[in-house]
Amino acid sequence: MPSFATQPPQPQHSVLSFPARHVVLVTLNRPRDLNCINAQGHADLDAVWQWMDEEPSLRVGILTGQGRAFCAGADLKEWNSSTSNNKSRAPMPASGFGGLARRKGKKPVICAVNGLCFGGGAEMIINSDIVIAASRALIGLPEVKRGVVALAGALPRLVRTVGKQRAMEMVLTGRSLSAAEAERWGLVNEVVAVGEKAKDEEISEKVVQRALAVAQEIAGNSPDSVVVSREGIKLGWEGIGADEATGMLNDTWVKRLYEGENIKEGLRAFVEKRKPTWVDSKL
Repeated sequence: MPSFATQPPQPQHSVLSFPARHVVLVTLNRPRDLNCINAQGHADLDAVWQWMDEEPSLRVGILTGQGRAFCAGADLKEWNSSTSNNKSRAPMPASGFGGLARRKGKKPVICAVNGLCFGGGAEMIINSDIVIAASRALIGLPEVKRGVVALAGALPRLVRTVGKQRAMEMVLTGRSLSAAEAERWGLVNEVVAVGEKAKDEEISEKVVQRALAVAQEIAGNSPDSVVVSREGIKLGWEGIGADEATGMLNDTWVKRLYEGENIKEGLRAFVEKRKPTWVDSKL
């Protein structure tokens, strides 16, 4: 394991690994339960993403699943037990489902969708930054079929990604989209072709490797510029007007960006016709 300035968390239901410099890979590890996330799992992931944002050496996170599912949503068995016994459910962290739904973090997260992606799993990819999916992946919000509602931030955000009619179709029918259809709708960035007879491990490996290539491309850029550029996109996606969003970006981030070392290094490297050597972001 690389050395870090801060101690990594030890999640119970996911595994942390570090496949490349500046990148953390988070693998949901409840394959028998199709990686459904229970109360402890939400707390785990909230801690992981907070740690990634605070750890200076990390620049990008990747989320994937073990087995044939990426994430089939909430742990409905746990939910049913609480409902049947009239017990209150454990509170969701402020960052929402999987620590991603209402995350206020500053570093990008890529979802490597290796298989089934339903309910909260779909909400996580809607709220992530980049989505790479296996061609055999299925994506859906089937909450209406269970008498519940997708309340992790996906509904108002989905419409901004795929448009009203497609969002209505997806949410009100509860049907699943193929990876290819999700890509056409703009919900998935890229589909990785996998054979019909490919094993779960082979599928996961191919999707994660493609996600890792994208993560390394991001990590090779100025970490300061990535943080501020991502924030600018998020402001627009959240429905803030262009002028207001630009003003907020300037007031909150740009002064700190201009005072940092990476902007100086990037410009100096351009003039000197060499590859820049970035320092860990202090934003």
